[in-house]
Amino acid sequence: MNLKDVALCAGFSLALPIGQTLFKFAAVNNARLQGPLLVKLVTNVPLIGAFAWYGLTALFWFYILTRVPLSLAYAFSIVGSGLVPLIAWVVFKEPLDWRFAVGYLLMLAGFAVIMQGQRAVG
Repeated sequence: MNLKDVALCAGFSLALPIGQTLFKFAAVNNARLQGPLLVKLVTNVPLIGAFAWYGLTALFWFYILTRVPLSLAYAFSIVGSGLVPLIAWVVFKEPLDWRFAVGYLLMLAGFAVIMQGQRAVG
């Protein structure tokens, strides 16, 4: 993987938790809306934004996969997926304990092993 590919994959791994955060904002907003479900869905601006974000990130992912093998590119999602609970803790005051830190460190260790394997192969 060259530096550009690493940057693209890292950018995608950051786009994922942003999308999840937008969906959480949409869920919080949904509780404030009135009316039938369909009306709530089409008037929930954060939800529309979350879907738009995911549409853009899907195109971004497609572009990445034209350059990087799926097995390697997807490994970067480990980094992003660990950020979701951290953002939930900071932004939405959701509980988080030491198990998250330990589990995330294990995930990052796995990511490091994958990247070391890439260096040996590439």
